Amino acid sequence: MEWLRKNLFSTWYNSLLTIFGGTLVFFFLVNIITWVFFTADWRPVTVAPLLYLIGQYPRDELWRVGISLLMITFLVGMSWGVWKRYVRTFAIFLAILMAVLAFFPLETTTITLQIRAFMLINSFVIYLGFLVGRRPSVHGSLVATLWLVSLLLIPLVILSGFNNSNLLPKVPTTVWGGLLITILLSVGGIVLSFPLGVLLAFGRRSSLPVVKWFSITFIEVVRGVPLVTILFMFSIILALFLPSESRIDRVIRALIGIVIFSAAYTAENVRGGLQAIPPGQTEAAKALGFKNYHTTLLIVLPQALRLVIPTLVGQFISLFKDTTLVYIVGINDLLGIGNAVLNLSPEFVRLQMEVYLFIAVIFWIFSYFMSYASLQLEKALGVGER
Repeated sequence: MEWLRKNLFSTWYNSLLTIFGGTLVFFFLVNIITWVFFTADWRPVTVAPLLYLIGQYPRDELWRVGISLLMITFLVGMSWGVWKRYVRTFAIFLAILMAVLAFFPLETTTITLQIRAFMLINSFVIYLGFLVGRRPSVHGSLVATLWLVSLLLIPLVILSGFNNSNLLPKVPTTVWGGLLITILLSVGGIVLSFPLGVLLAFGRRSSLPVVKWFSITFIEVVRGVPLVTILFMFSIILALFLPSESRIDRVIRALIGIVIFSAAYTAENVRGGLQAIPPGQTEAAKALGFKNYHTTLLIVLPQALRLVIPTLVGQFISLFKDTTLVYIVGINDLLGIGNAVLNLSPEFVRLQMEVYLFIAVIFWIFSYFMSYASLQLEKALGVGER
């Protein structure tokens, strides 16, 4: 009551504003709840849930997606056990989401009892990973290494497969789609563009003219054109100059374009952090006998990255949302699958609001947790405090 009086009803005009704002919020929430649960037609979302998740990935090879998901959920649990509060909220949310999906009523035959049981098992796998991560012998470096190995193993081996293989037959990326492609492009773009951007940032500050001007030219040219132009260049124009027997996979071409685009912006963000480091840090390192690469890797770069954490995470969130542009070059990401489902039936054409709102909620959830993890990391490192 004291908090309400102090913050909402401290004066007569604050009381009026509180009542007026509360009334607006009440009617706003009532209309939203009424529309979501009673008015909206969610058939375009519930008719093909697997299509939104994995696109046209062969259903008889669905176990490979399941193995990949088990690896990810186990590593999320291990990350929770090792890094505690930084991953706790996301891990708990993911476990609850898996349990909800296991029991969520859907009028479709594609979600079988085995799939529902598998979703429920993933919730327990997260807890199992948490128990393993709490063990004293498990360190952060081990979990980070496992994440890196998994990020390479899942798309390149488990999901792609090999030619003339009976266990893991080749699955072309032309049938990949949905959330699978969105996560692949966004995670691949973030992981691959970050080290390239750091190198470009150092290259722009280099005393070697060739390295410096190459970095400047690369950064300024890429930042001067929109992402959709780069995607068109790598997805369509580049393919025209390559011989037919050496064509690069279209998803790889799109990923290369995203990595190049993101690296240019990452380089400028990191360069801003490098410029904020006082020269005395470098001078003190030299006085202690540190070599140049030791000074850069152990003293200058960690402090620079700490300063630009909010900027980098904001850029990565933007990159995650910009992956929807690959739909323009013929890759069926989450947005492309949504548009394809709308064209399945004439009845679905008028239900665009439901489909786009569903896709927007998915993007918001991922973006929120990226922002939340960034906030927790900033608090732990004391960004803006010391």
